[in-house]
Amino acid sequence: MMETTVDQPDLLPYEVYAIKYAHHKRSIRDNYIGSDPHETGSMPMDYFVWVVRNSEHTIVVDTGFNAQVAKARGRDFLRCPVSSLSLLDIDPGSVQDVVITHMHYDHVGNFELFPTANFHIQDKELSFATGRSMRHAALRAAYEPRDVAEFVLRVFEDRVVFHDGDELLLPGVSLHWVGGHTAGLQAVRVWTRKGWLVLASDAAHYYGNMELGRPFPIVYHVGDMLEGHQRLYRLADAVDLVIPGHDPEVLARFPAAREDLAGVAARLD
Repeated sequence: MMETTVDQPDLLPYEVYAIKYAHHKRSIRDNYIGSDPHETGSMPMDYFVWVVRNSEHTIVVDTGFNAQVAKARGRDFLRCPVSSLSLLDIDPGSVQDVVITHMHYDHVGNFELFPTANFHIQDKELSFATGRSMRHAALRAAYEPRDVAEFVLRVFEDRVVFHDGDELLLPGVSLHWVGGHTAGLQAVRVWTRKGWLVLASDAAHYYGNMELGRPFPIVYHVGDMLEGHQRLYRLADAVDLVIPGHDPEVLARFPAAREDLAGVAARLD
């Protein structure tokens, strides 16, 4: 049985888009716990931000990283994820709600480019990113200290909205804590013309992480991550409506947002 946070009748469906802004060449063994060290096949990673919108609301999910961080971390930077919103005729200055699924460098950079937005995050995530766990190099490696520090300043500006577990954001959009990758990662569940769709973010980097039961190696709690994969499926109305956070297959499985955006932005609903 599907988990439900709002009744389906009379909800205004949302359109959902993925916009690719960066790329990273990787091998298969980099993307699964327990991989054969001799496995050398290519399995690259794409980086996305997501847009959820209808005639009443526009929500941006995650904010990517910038060119400086890309250079420092050896990623291929293709375009600014925030300025890329203009491809869908979205002005960042008009966006009022930004969901931060978690605070890793590739999901929370550039938030200063949203001058009027409120930022939605799980209590557990900000506590994790500013607490004792960051004493350990293995846990802090994917966090940019400046992003974390600047985000805390937004708390003092009353621009951060905290969520505790599963909560309704807007009619037809809800936030769901999914353990595993970090202490406070949240997935986003959206009512669309196809039914309930789930933006998994890094609860699953690739389709294969879920389908094979093989977690991605950057993980806070392996058991929670495996349970989280199953929860993602329960939250969605179909298996193909669970969207992983970094799989290049997303742009292959879904149509381009427009003909001229093939390979850049896909419509997921």
